[in-house]
Amino acid sequence: MELDLNQVRELLLMFDQTSVTELNLKSGELELQLRKREQISSNPAVVVAPAPPSATTSTPAPAPEPTPPPANRKTVDIVAPMVGTFYRAPAPDEPPFVEVGDTVKKGQVVCIIEAMKLMNEIEAEVNGQVVEILVQNAEPIEYGQPLMRILPN
Repeated sequence: MELDLNQVRELLLMFDQTSVTELNLKSGELELQLRKREQISSNPAVVVAPAPPSATTSTPAPAPEPTPPPANRKTVDIVAPMVGTFYRAPAPDEPPFVEVGDTVKKGQVVCIIEAMKLMNEIEAEVNGQVVEILVQNAEPIEYGQPLMRILPN
């Protein structure tokens, strides 16, 4: 059995979206072992579908300035639960789900990750304020990559 890079990528995405924690695949000279790490953060990532950049915009929007949290408070990262493409809005002509400084509630959609042509909504795991958005719209992301920082209430 021969797998090309796209087939391996698809297998990894499918593996990530299941409750299976370990997979061993052997065929001829090919041996593939996959194991899921335990999530270090107790805050799962929320996936939201991205909006494509507007064709009428000639210059990219400036990145939002991060607001530093108070020194005595810890932020909670929203991390990518899968490999894909990060989107800040539900569609190209719609406003972003959240901006830096916005207050969010647990379960609120904050972004979308497109993986294998599926739009996955990512939700906030805590109530709080968005203090930093770490990824640009339509940017490819990796599993476990921090997407946003929330300062819990």
